Amino acid sequence: MTLGFVEVLVLKKIAITIIKFLGFFLGWAILASVLPLSSSEDPAIWRLWAEIMPLLSIIAFTLAFWLIEKKEVKLHLFDNPAKGVILGAITGIVWLAIPTLVMYIAKIIHFNGSNSIERFPIWLIAVFLNAIMQELLVRGYLYQMLKQKHNIVAATIVTTAFFTALHGGVFEAGVIPVLNVLTMSLLMTIVLEYSGSIIAPTIMHFVWNGIGALVLGGVSLADDYPNLFILTFNGNEILSGGIYKIEGSIIVLFVNVFLIALFMFLKNKQRVK
Repeated sequence: MTLGFVEVLVLKKIAITIIKFLGFFLGWAILASVLPLSSSEDPAIWRLWAEIMPLLSIIAFTLAFWLIEKKEVKLHLFDNPAKGVILGAITGIVWLAIPTLVMYIAKIIHFNGSNSIERFPIWLIAVFLNAIMQELLVRGYLYQMLKQKHNIVAATIVTTAFFTALHGGVFEAGVIPVLNVLTMSLLMTIVLEYSGSIIAPTIMHFVWNGIGALVLGGVSLADDYPNLFILTFNGNEILSGGIYKIEGSIIVLFVNVFLIALFMFLKNKQRVK
């Protein structure tokens, strides 16, 4: 059976999209891997530089592909900045606070002292740069290109799968951690759509990693990141997350699903208005 003209056009469109997607991702990965790392013996400075390099790479490829597309792909990087910062900060705090408080009240989390962190502001900046890089990589050019060339459903499915694959280690952790990463990506996407720019999900991502990892030590980042408080997680692994801590808990899954439903409701109201 021969393909019709319309089917050929559809297949061609899909093929071009796949080439763009792979070119963007592989180009970023190669450039990020060849850019020089810091020779500093200061771990904070080394980590800061290690976060700057992939960020510079994703900025370069975002700009290059945006120009190649003749600026037709609307990136929405700086739209509604005040709304993005406020919404991202409030939602990010609520997002992390609910599971943390529930686990603390249920005596799953126990505080066992604190660590001294030298150059804490530098570590915090490094976490912020990492959040920017991840959001630009997943929900920057790639998401907007897929949305505009195809549709929002395709963009959401592909970038959610991509985000989950980037956190490949989670597949060894079990079903709940995988679902937590997957629903986190969906939450970031609906917040992006509701707020109208990438600022809000970036701030949310930063709050989750900055407070959850750098302060509480309950969220996973690169192994060299320190944490201010010493927490232990006890009880049933489904609730406590086991060795994966907050990110492995089913409580986070419930919070993610609730927030996704909330922002979908708000987005529908926004669309009606």
